[in-house]
Amino acid sequence: MNKTQHSVACALFLLAALCAASAAPAQSAFDGTWHTNIAQAKISPKPNVFYLSQGWYHCVSCNPTYDVKADGTDQVVTGQSYDTVSVAEVDPKTISVTTKKAGKVVYEQTRAVSADGKALTVKTTSHPMNSDQPITTEVTAKLVGPAPSGVQATSGSWQIDKIKESDNGLDTTFKTNGDEITMTEPTGESYTAKLDGTDAPYKGSYTTDTVSVKKIDAHTIEETDKRGGQVVEVDKMTVSANGKTMTVVASNKLTDRTSTFVASKK
Repeated sequence: MNKTQHSVACALFLLAALCAASAAPAQSAFDGTWHTNIAQAKISPKPNVFYLSQGWYHCVSCNPTYDVKADGTDQVVTGQSYDTVSVAEVDPKTISVTTKKAGKVVYEQTRAVSADGKALTVKTTSHPMNSDQPITTEVTAKLVGPAPSGVQATSGSWQIDKIKESDNGLDTTFKTNGDEITMTEPTGESYTAKLDGTDAPYKGSYTTDTVSVKKIDAHTIEETDKRGGQVVEVDKMTVSANGKTMTVVASNKLTDRTSTFVASKK
């Protein structure tokens, strides 16, 4: 090969390499780990409604609603992400709630009302299915409407005001590979789904067993979560033009509540 031929061959090789590089798929806007800024969340104003009266606990805003004895023993419920719930009055202004699935604790909760009866503090310890690291959450809520009479003090319609959550419940990692997207969380929840809206298994969750993900455009996807074939939540996720933030509009289809969350790429 003479010098001219060698130069041409080198040029063609470099051109082919450049073309191959340009043809490689660009990284998805969703790829990476996202941390939810819980202080920026806009929670649905629709209140949570429950009351405890004459030894019975009534979850009015649950779907389906249920009524169970509030004697601290496990009571069977249906249609929830848990199959038993135990409710007990700790004192005149506090109750405890524990839920289980197949005998395993899903979450433990205390609900305490303020001295004036206008604010409720809910402290929850959740136990992920596939992790031994619990998630702790503290929610404050304000009373909507007049306080009900003749019932335990925590009873009423409560509108969520503020939320605090431990960091291990706030990170989500996405990784795309061709026409698939994989989601993982430190809690052990995960899925790998096609971006065409077909159902795929959702692992490690009490609330969801299948998921479908549909790509709307390069910066937007829609995730639909199901349990037992029923849609429980639809999340529309949009990454900003600069790729640094993700806005999640979460619509709970069981309780008819829509909340908005903002996450930052780590």
